[in-house]
Amino acid sequence: MPPLSICRLRLPIDEARALMRQAMARLGYAGEDGEVVVAHLIDAALCGYEYSGLPKILDAAANPQLQMPRQPMRVVHETPVSVLLDAGNQIGMLALQRATELAMTRVNASGLTIVGLTNSWMTGRSAYFMEQVARAGLVGILTVATAGLVAPSGGIKPVLGTNPLAFGWPALPDPLVVDLGTSAISWADLALRAQRDELLPEGLAIDANGLPTRDPHEAREGAILPFGGTKGFALSLAVQALGLLASARSIEHSRAGGVFMLVMRPDLLVPLEDLQAELARLVSRIKASAPTGEDVRLPGERAFSERAQRLQQGWLEIDRTVYDRLKAL
Repeated sequence: MPPLSICRLRLPIDEARALMRQAMARLGYAGEDGEVVVAHLIDAALCGYEYSGLPKILDAAANPQLQMPRQPMRVVHETPVSVLLDAGNQIGMLALQRATELAMTRVNASGLTIVGLTNSWMTGRSAYFMEQVARAGLVGILTVATAGLVAPSGGIKPVLGTNPLAFGWPALPDPLVVDLGTSAISWADLALRAQRDELLPEGLAIDANGLPTRDPHEAREGAILPFGGTKGFALSLAVQALGLLASARSIEHSRAGGVFMLVMRPDLLVPLEDLQAELARLVSRIKASAPTGEDVRLPGERAFSERAQRLQQGWLEIDRTVYDRLKAL
């Protein structure tokens, strides 16, 4: 095993979890609520998304919303097949976990549940929630519209969010989970690069004057760009518009966007077993398309593999600067 850089360290998973519990408690999220957030962040790190793991706590500590009053989540509006939730300014990883659990509970009665969630911040990895839905034998769609961080194609001001969208299907043996952001780089990745004073790749961001920049600090003062030009912009706009279904009742909340989630039983259309059989055939055809000796990697496949590997080895590799800052917190 090659030696680590002096800027990196290996942290046993249990030690990482304990450190994160202490840090989240200092941010006002102790007990069960803190455990929900820590579980989310640990899973991100296990799946290889370092910027969405331990460093996310530092982002939360610096977020102005943390200093604002928090209230319990409440139902704003509901029908037999839908519920609109006000998260009470709770951190989004906690709020969206509760919303996901509610959606999965309600879907058993109706076959389909639509959930809107507003007034939260920092929702974390959408794949985390869609994996839960898919492992429960359900199909899910999740979009998260956020505050202005991304400039539209042709614009120089941050108007749209990073606006991820995700899907989950109950494939076997592991779910099929597709999770992608509509921005050229995620805000969490940008924040981690800023903490490391690490340059960005070309073409991802602009500064406050609309000029291309590789400096992550300048990018945070300017805007991220959409991925794929106008196509990424179009997808981001669609996610932002879906977010209005959750937040349009409140001008204050609509500025921060909103979450749209649809969870359904497959048997509204086809039996679960038939869907799983067809998903298996689809995956087989995709895998068979690779040249001899090579492989086509499905979305989520690497994350599942890395999680299993890290759980077996029992440790996470993290940035020493992030570790020191968490200890200070």
